[in-house]
Amino acid sequence: MFKSIRDSLSRTRNTVFGQIANVLGTGDITEETWEDLEALLVQADVGVPTTLAVVEALQERVTKEGLYKAEQLTEALKQELRSVLTDPPPFELENPRQLTIVMIVGVNGSGKTTTIGKLSAHYQNKGRKIILAAADTFRAAAIDQLKIWGERADVPVIAGQPNGDPGAVAYDGIRAARARGYDTLLIDTAGRLHTKFNLMRELEKVYGVCKKSVHAAPHEVLLVLDAPTGQNALIQAQKFKESVHVTGVILTKLDSTAKGGMVFAIYRELGLPVRFIGTGERIEDLAPFDPDQFIDGLFGD
Repeated sequence: MFKSIRDSLSRTRNTVFGQIANVLGTGDITEETWEDLEALLVQADVGVPTTLAVVEALQERVTKEGLYKAEQLTEALKQELRSVLTDPPPFELENPRQLTIVMIVGVNGSGKTTTIGKLSAHYQNKGRKIILAAADTFRAAAIDQLKIWGERADVPVIAGQPNGDPGAVAYDGIRAARARGYDTLLIDTAGRLHTKFNLMRELEKVYGVCKKSVHAAPHEVLLVLDAPTGQNALIQAQKFKESVHVTGVILTKLDSTAKGGMVFAIYRELGLPVRFIGTGERIEDLAPFDPDQFIDGLFGD
C-alpha cells in the first residue's frame, strides 16, 4: 500500500519537495531561505494561506528552539506539515450498519465514475455487499460508464432513463438495496448541468431523498477532486460543500501531477479530510489516505 502512495507522489516529490533539501542545504537560515521555501510550497499547490501559516510556524520554532542551520528545518517542516493533516472524524463508510448510503459528487472529468468503480472493488474485497445508483441522468454516457465499471467490479447498477429524475433513481437504489439485502449504496451524481444553480439544486434533491429514506443518510458525501486542477479544485469544493454538506475528499490523478501539496490546503482551507487517493488507472489503484505515509512519500523517506 505504501509503495503505491509513494509512487503516486513521485512527480510532486521530484519536482518540488526534492528541491527543499537543496534550498535548506547546509548553510545558515537567512531571509532567502524563507523566500525560497515559500516559493516551493506554493509551487506544489499547498496554497498561499497554508504556506504562509506553515512558514510562520517554522519561524516561531526557529526562535523558540534556537535553530540556526537550514538543514534543521527539514524535520521541523515535516512536523508542521503533518500537524496540518488533523485527525478526521470517524469514517462512516467503515461503520457496519443495515444500509450505508454514500453520495459521490464532483465535476465531470474529475474521475468520479472511475472512483466509484474503485471504491466498489475496495469495499467488496472487505466483505461489503455493494450496489450502485446511476443518478447522473443528465448524461447518457455517464449511465453507460457506470454500468461498465459496475461490471468490472461485479456489482449491480440501478439506472433510469437519460434526463430522468435523479432523486427517483436514488430512491430506486435505496429500495433495491433493501429488497436485495445490500448493505452499501454508492450514488453517482451529476457533475455538470446548464447552470451551477441547477446542478446544486439537483444534488440537494438527491441529498433530501437519502435523508428522508434512511436514518442519518447520506452517511458520507465524498467529493472527488482532480489533483492536476490544483487550487481551482478548492473553489469547486467550496460550492459542493455549501450545497450538500461534503464530508470528505477523494483525490484522483495524483500520479500525473506535481500538485500533491493541495492535500494540505484541502485540510486547512476547506476543513475536510482526504479519505482516499487515486494512485493509478487500475481498479485496485485506490489507497486509503494515511497522513504519515503521505508525508514520508513527499520527502522520499
